[in-house]
Amino acid sequence: MVHFKDLPGITGGEILSLNENSEIKYLITDSRKSFFAAGGVFFAIKGERHDGHQYILSLYDQGVRQFVVEQDISLEKFKDANFMKVPSSLAALQALARFHRGQFGLIVVGITGSNGKTIIKEWLSQLIAPFKRTIKNPHSYNSQIGVPLSVWHIESRHEVGIFEAGISRPGEMERLEAIIKPSIGIFSNIGSAHDSGFSSITEKVKEKALLFKNTPIVIYCKDYLEIDRVLYEKGFTWGHHPGSNIRIENLQIRELDTNVLLKYEGKTLKYTLPFVDQASIENSLHCIAFMVYLGYDVDRIQEGLNQLLQVRMRLELKRAINNCYLVDDAYNNDLGGLQVALEFLSHQKQQVGRSIILSDILQSGLPEEALYQNVSDLLTAADIQKLIAIGPSLSRYKHLFHMEARFYETTEEFLKKHDLNSFHREIILVKGARIFAFEHIVNALEEKIHGTQLEINLDALTSNLNFYRSKLKPDTRLMVMVKAFAYGSGSLEVANLLQFHRVDYLGVAYADEGVILRTNGIHLPIMVMNPSEDSFDKLLQYKLEPEVYNFNILNKLIRFLNGRAVAVHIKLDTGMHRLGFEEGDIEQLVDILQQNKNIDVRSIFSHLAGSDEATHNEFSERQAQKFDAMSTQVINGAAIDPLRHLLNSPGIIRFPAYHYDMVRLGIGLYGLEATNQQQDQLQSISRLKTIISQVKEVKKGETIGYGRRGVAENDMKLATIAIGYADGFSRAFSNGVGEVWLKGRRAPVIGNICMDMTMIDITGIDAREGDEVEIFGEHLTIMEVARKINTIPYEILTNVSQRVKRVYFTG
Repeated sequence: MVHFKDLPGITGGEILSLNENSEIKYLITDSRKSFFAAGGVFFAIKGERHDGHQYILSLYDQGVRQFVVEQDISLEKFKDANFMKVPSSLAALQALARFHRGQFGLIVVGITGSNGKTIIKEWLSQLIAPFKRTIKNPHSYNSQIGVPLSVWHIESRHEVGIFEAGISRPGEMERLEAIIKPSIGIFSNIGSAHDSGFSSITEKVKEKALLFKNTPIVIYCKDYLEIDRVLYEKGFTWGHHPGSNIRIENLQIRELDTNVLLKYEGKTLKYTLPFVDQASIENSLHCIAFMVYLGYDVDRIQEGLNQLLQVRMRLELKRAINNCYLVDDAYNNDLGGLQVALEFLSHQKQQVGRSIILSDILQSGLPEEALYQNVSDLLTAADIQKLIAIGPSLSRYKHLFHMEARFYETTEEFLKKHDLNSFHREIILVKGARIFAFEHIVNALEEKIHGTQLEINLDALTSNLNFYRSKLKPDTRLMVMVKAFAYGSGSLEVANLLQFHRVDYLGVAYADEGVILRTNGIHLPIMVMNPSEDSFDKLLQYKLEPEVYNFNILNKLIRFLNGRAVAVHIKLDTGMHRLGFEEGDIEQLVDILQQNKNIDVRSIFSHLAGSDEATHNEFSERQAQKFDAMSTQVINGAAIDPLRHLLNSPGIIRFPAYHYDMVRLGIGLYGLEATNQQQDQLQSISRLKTIISQVKEVKKGETIGYGRRGVAENDMKLATIAIGYADGFSRAFSNGVGEVWLKGRRAPVIGNICMDMTMIDITGIDAREGDEVEIFGEHLTIMEVARKINTIPYEILTNVSQRVKRVYFTG
């Protein structure tokens, strides 16, 4: 148990004020996830683009009373708070986690590598849980901040800790090693992830291996020679390599599972793995090697393998019935994961209501009453208004929960007795242990459209946002375009994430788009690019800021306002010749602005016509010079002080000299770098997938589809998939132009694409009805798909119909 007065001795900090020597229960590093105020200490971390010190007053107003800071604070504003000053808040956080870890003598497994870390961690936890009380990182908390937050949850009841560690540059792993202090290591594999941070693959292996510098045994596959060269002295290895401790004698991949024959210390070990893909087989073998090393017999290991599932390593946000949203985290349930899920729930602002469907927490190691008192405290802190509790243990402790609550013994009882229509305009967290099969609840509540889904990776979107932010000066603001349904990705959900990450402005095409955002909790400034006279009342009502681009729209707006104030954005035409005031208009524009002081010019901007191509550099330079001259004339003539912005996504990369006061991020946020100079720095955020509706055999010479355009040149196997041009799969992909990805193979479109269905040739592919089919994503990139029909990626993204279900997920 650590109290605030103990922190200087642990971290080397200096107490600035000590009003109450409070126990430290929660570590807070993100001011947006601060609802655990009582017993929480906020570490004000100063980064490249964010400074935690800016949010101290806000956190104080929310009830936080303990702060670790890097700079002097005016204490008179915080009469009853505790403050400690340190050289680095991040280093102090890590020092506290190191101290906490040192209080416990449990077995700790440290996991690193390029891929598979989270899967191995989750599977090991499932395998060990029947025998030992375990703790692990929640989700993918494996960073310089995530690891300390995870280790902080170790308690005396835990017997095994399983912690993954991820790094992106040299110097990071030694800090994580000192926090985790692993007694056993697992090095999953080595690949290209984060290659840009290292000079060579050997350097990357050596840096990652620093996690095990004080660890006597490390489990890895000896077939990875780069890993073996670094760790061979402490390796407990498996693989095909004849020198492996556990040698693969035979590996047979069947239709639904994989048989593997291993040799260990002269004994033959036989296992059946419930997977057929190479990644899962490799991850399974790491787990088997770990269990063999600890001395578990074949039968116990096989019993555990039979229970392993493909782990969904993510929280998914889905639209649900009655204007609700679901946060789907239905594959496991523990206190650490519950806290992470509640934090994610806390920054969803689409609806006001907050509910949770929660199962019993199994194998926690805590006395039940203490466990559910902890759960009750978490739900109360997170402002959960309604609890649906499922399981006999929760029912026994219903007296601990003081919000609206209903209790059921089983999932089946809930589905049979609970009126699902009682959920209305709320966000529902579904959090359950695997045995409760909460996927049936998710299926019952989820909005039903059809089997086609567009998956949006919110972590990738955040990564792209941070990449572009890293290109800006600290005082350059950022407007993000969420027009056209956020380039097909879902404007409300994307806007909510952008608001969470504190961008400065949003841009939409029409007032109605802005109204939807305003009525769903988005309070950021919003620029409307195409205002119309009939939308002026909505602009005022919802505090939307119109783009003004000619005298017609400006004069109509002035007459409508009749002296009322409005914020506007002045568009200048510097050579795009689309919209905007021209050079000859500036004098008259200045006169109007001088006469109408109720017109608050928030920004003046223009648009480069060829920012993505070097061949237009000279023209872009001339546009920038013209913009500088024209905007200066307006600013000086009208005596105003607006922001200036000129650049879109490709311009941000190619013209850093013209960032001005703000830039406009569009397609780059969604993972496409239009200049193709730094595409490797961005992550694709979207994956469009569907399912096979039917499989049939077609004889040679028979025709397929409307107009009989498809012809079977030989006997063939045909699949009909649940997507068509009404979903955004263009008819231009018909007759072999388009391909889809299925079971590791490309399958061509055959015949004409229909409104709701498409036929594909799956001859030679072992596919069946219900199998998943990728339209674009990891294997078929949007850029490749766009090239197939001679269009641009923008069109592919924005064509995805709104009837296609969007699923948003985060790790």
